[in-house]
Amino acid sequence: MPKDPEELYRALAVTNRGPAAVWGHQQDILRDWHANMSDEPDVAIELPTGAGKTLVGGLIGEYRRRKYRERIAYLCPTRQLARQTAAKFDEYGIPNVLLVNPVKTWNQAHQAQYEAGEAVAVSVYSHVFNSNPALDDADMLVLDDAHAAEGYVASPWSLGISRTSAESAYLDVLSVLESALDPLVCTRLRAPDPDNSQSSYVYLASPIGVAEQGVALERVVGAAAGAGKLSTSATHVWRLLQGHLDRCLVYVSYGQVLIRPLIPPTMQHRPFSDPARRIYMSATLGDGGELERSFGRKRIARIPVPKGWDREGTGRRFFLFPELTNDLSAAPKNVPAFVSGIIDSAGRAVVLTPDGRTADAFTRYLPKTHPVLKAGDVEDDLTTFTSKDKAVLLLTNRYDGIDLPDDDCRLVVLAGLPAKGDLQERFLHESLGALEVLQERIRARIVQGSGRATRNNKDWAAVIVLGRSLTSYLSGLDVQASLHPEVRAEVEFGRRNSLNTPSSEMLDNLAVFREHGQDWADVDSDIVADRETYTRTVAPSAGELRKAARFEVAAWEALWNNQLDWALTAVQRVLDQLTGQRTPQRYAALWNYLGYSIAERLARQTQDLSHRDTGARYYRDLQRKGQTSNFLAHLVAPSDKAHAPALGELDPLDEAAMRGIIARTELHRAHGFEHTIAQARTGLAGTEFTAYEAGLVSLGTLAGASESYAEDDTLKPASPDAVWIFDDTRWIIWEAKSEATSTGEVSPENVRQAQGHLSYTEAERETSAPSGSITLLMSPKPKVLPAAHMIAADHLYLVRPPAVLTIFDRLVRAWHTARARTITALSPTELAEIFQAEEALPSQWLPLLQAQPLKQRTP
Repeated sequence: MPKDPEELYRALAVTNRGPAAVWGHQQDILRDWHANMSDEPDVAIELPTGAGKTLVGGLIGEYRRRKYRERIAYLCPTRQLARQTAAKFDEYGIPNVLLVNPVKTWNQAHQAQYEAGEAVAVSVYSHVFNSNPALDDADMLVLDDAHAAEGYVASPWSLGISRTSAESAYLDVLSVLESALDPLVCTRLRAPDPDNSQSSYVYLASPIGVAEQGVALERVVGAAAGAGKLSTSATHVWRLLQGHLDRCLVYVSYGQVLIRPLIPPTMQHRPFSDPARRIYMSATLGDGGELERSFGRKRIARIPVPKGWDREGTGRRFFLFPELTNDLSAAPKNVPAFVSGIIDSAGRAVVLTPDGRTADAFTRYLPKTHPVLKAGDVEDDLTTFTSKDKAVLLLTNRYDGIDLPDDDCRLVVLAGLPAKGDLQERFLHESLGALEVLQERIRARIVQGSGRATRNNKDWAAVIVLGRSLTSYLSGLDVQASLHPEVRAEVEFGRRNSLNTPSSEMLDNLAVFREHGQDWADVDSDIVADRETYTRTVAPSAGELRKAARFEVAAWEALWNNQLDWALTAVQRVLDQLTGQRTPQRYAALWNYLGYSIAERLARQTQDLSHRDTGARYYRDLQRKGQTSNFLAHLVAPSDKAHAPALGELDPLDEAAMRGIIARTELHRAHGFEHTIAQARTGLAGTEFTAYEAGLVSLGTLAGASESYAEDDTLKPASPDAVWIFDDTRWIIWEAKSEATSTGEVSPENVRQAQGHLSYTEAERETSAPSGSITLLMSPKPKVLPAAHMIAADHLYLVRPPAVLTIFDRLVRAWHTARARTITALSPTELAEIFQAEEALPSQWLPLLQAQPLKQRTP
């Protein structure tokens, strides 16, 4: 018996068809695992594409099989990848059996070999994560492409009910949920035809209402299963969810209801929890606890990416942003024909979209000469695509599991931001606005999707980026900094060479890339040089999310077991972690909502009024942290209204502003006040930048900011022109182009400069911006370049000079009235009445500043 996996491969290499030896970085990982992690129950190994993770995972499994005669199951996301893995194992000399397709078709001799520990089973996730799992006796699981597994892992507990079928149980379930939803939402969802503006919106049913209707919900879903009104997959899920519906979250859209726990309860799924060891193989592990949430594990030890591979990638991608070019950004109707032409010239192309709606809309980009294939067409054999001279492989929410090396495919199209998986993911992204908790998932999909056609060091492919949401996302400085340095250099090179250029020049550049001769080699050296200057940084809030993940898992374990008191304790631990630097406020708001719901259930069960006080605290924090999240607008379900605690009369932001004004005693005196407003108005009415920026600082003080300041831009040229801090309720940050002419257009450079100020301020203050914080770009220019709209972030707004003066005048009038009554003698509520009369409360003047978002809302 070889003493370790390295020695094992030296023995295999004598007769196998694989490489003569494992690579140096593979040796490092195998040694690290064998020396330090072989007894760990959960170990994640990060190896980028092309770095040989299949061999590493296979050797670890084969070593355990040989030494301990353990049953080893190596799981892949798809049958096609499982077949590729089995073929690789054959090359490496690792005995294996391929157990895919329906269980009744399995070769019984092969199954017996696995069960006797005589061969590694190569299979798919669905044979473990299933209501009736076929692989339920493994001693070790090796989980390949773990970064893409969330959907596969959650599927046994995700009960989806579509309204498309005439026999669907959708309306039956909706009737039971009536008390758990906003009455207006219920009316909208019952309508025979969808409201196009809201048809894709996802609502979260009140957890209190779901718990109250738990018995009725069980009865309706059970009856639907018995009557054949559920899909086959939903019927299987029902077996695992029975008796637990009151502990699930229920997401509702016009087209579907999804019932599932926030975190899959894998601790009770013996085929996954019983194996003594689990190895998670991933090309992108991430930093924010995504792996722990996806697999429902409190702690997963990590073996990081080997030195060298943390900077260098596999192959070369040339990113194209057609919608940023001069002519196509001004005439977006011409983009489909432009993209269609590129696809036609490429011959074969793979198109990756986040959802069916985006995929359907993409048909206008497709050349009529190209047949369109879907995932099912290539599940077992990719040659149905690669054997055709002209073809498009159109995949929905499938960013992994398809390998198209070399001439198999030279063109990848990424259409739309990959954040539209199941209803839970759409809720977190669109309704809650908690993009931070999805960052790892989105980043992994972009990196993996763009690399579908670059599978080795000499491989290359063009990548077309389409859609405002994806273009804006990849233009963000924080996002770029969190990318692998190779990918960051490629993305930034492509973005630079798309902005301010005609589309004809983009085609010329693409021709040079496809020729891949000396001209491209010169360009490639520039990308490599840029890569060497980059170091990947951890995304903002990742640290807090990583620390919170273990307690999130613990909370859901306790809730699933109906241990509400333990669950409430774990919720508090989650929120304790989400209060540090760069805290993701909206995600914290969701956990406050869950804490409020659990506390309310406990109060009714135990008659202990202290739980109601705890719930009231969570509810107040929910209102404060999630006040700018869309989902709060729908927290008027009868169940919530019946139990919600009374809140203060003032909006939290207005209250913070009133307290800030009361504290500004230097302005309560006549001389100080008159001098300040005179200087401020002169500055804001003029164009000289120093006086204008000073005027903005004074305006923030008059508005009630607890801090209003500007840094010396000669010492810190990247700093904002003014920063208004309203305690922990909101930040308002300014970039003022007061000296710009009143002709021309706002440029992408202006937009990028302004939207970086929020991250800059977070870094300077070493804390996260409160939910709903915004950046304002003040400019007199009458128009905005289309490319500037394309890269703008959600928090960026365009403000005109007259709007600033309007707010100034409102505030001055309110101050005059308040000063006549002695400000320090007034309560915040009394002061707010004065400011409200002049429309000078933040809740009244903020809409004026946010009237012109720079990010266009069309898809």
